[in-house]
Amino acid sequence: MPNTGDQLLDRLAALANPHRLRVLAALQSKGRTYVSQLARELGISRPLLHLHLRKLEDAGLVTSRLELSADGKALNYFEVVPFEIALTPSSIAEAVETLSVVPSSIKPEGDQHG
Repeated sequence: MPNTGDQLLDRLAALANPHRLRVLAALQSKGRTYVSQLARELGISRPLLHLHLRKLEDAGLVTSRLELSADGKALNYFEVVPFEIALTPSSIAEAVETLSVVPSSIKPEGDQHG
């Protein structure tokens, strides 16, 4: 489970996209893969794939590592970080307590102006 409500939101936002789910599934089944190969397998452009991978990496769901191939080309390899997200009413309540920003539109119960 993510450590904070903000981390939970980041991970859920990253997972709330069918392309990113396909990226995670491909990396899970194939293992560590470089961007060009993954883009070919998924049938999407490298720039679009980079955007999705960046979102997944920012959420802590994948990691990357730049390596040189035998012919001297720089290849950016990605792999899935093992994770598990358990969503229960109590885990959500705990996460909410650690959110860094509380939307101003949410008013406490009993607020006479709401």
